[in-house]
Amino acid sequence: MTRAQRPCVLVFAGHDPSGGAGIQADIEAIAAQGAHALPVITALTVQDNDHAYAVHAVDAQIILQQAMTLVAKIPVSVVKIGIVAHKKNAAAIARFIEQLRQKRPQLHVIVDPVLGSGQGDRLSLDDAIEAIQPLLSVATLITPNLPELSRLSASADGVDAQAQALLLSTSADVLVKGGHGCEDQVRNSWYQTQHLQATQEWRWPKLAGEFHGSGCTLASAIAGRLAMGDSLPRALDQAQRYTQASLAHAYAIAPGQLIPQRERRNDQYD
Repeated sequence: MTRAQRPCVLVFAGHDPSGGAGIQADIEAIAAQGAHALPVITALTVQDNDHAYAVHAVDAQIILQQAMTLVAKIPVSVVKIGIVAHKKNAAAIARFIEQLRQKRPQLHVIVDPVLGSGQGDRLSLDDAIEAIQPLLSVATLITPNLPELSRLSASADGVDAQAQALLLSTSADVLVKGGHGCEDQVRNSWYQTQHLQATQEWRWPKLAGEFHGSGCTLASAIAGRLAMGDSLPRALDQAQRYTQASLAHAYAIAPGQLIPQRERRNDQYD
């Protein structure tokens, strides 16, 4: 019997032992879109559902050996990147992507620029801004939240100006996540490389509580939708619908941040 082959997303991310963020969130969110995650762990973290206490980077050569073994046999059209722990890993992954793109020019690269935990805990052994720069240069989509956008565009004032500065310094589109805003709605804005203003906005009800791994969930859901063949506009829309529903159905494992309910399939929320 011939079995259907699932499209795959190559994921570089850290391991979160609480299961709320990082590589587990990526696997669950990608699977919920109907795709399959190829997880390459870049770091082991010591954290719970609220705080990160330590980060231990995986050696860059081990990361590369895993990635090269996977792409030598398995078709990959999308790469999703979370934390990489330090600039040596970031540079190695960026070089790998440049080489992979020579064979696959249409490769999507989604970078979730995690500069710290949701509580502000450090997740990089180097300066987080310096460490992430090589990855921004190979990204096709960057998904910063408002604090991350501000740090990545320190010289600019205001969300539009900050997004424009990030667009001008990379060749990637930017999806700004507005969950840290003060409004009673979450406003997410898509800035395209050929424009210097938001080309599409989505507004979602701001849900009560705090969530562990919401950014990983959204970026990986976008990657999964792209792997399934969605255009970027549809992938952005469907991934946000899925993420909003995952947060609405979030559950507790202990006091503190809630865990998104990622297991349900995306088509349940159309």
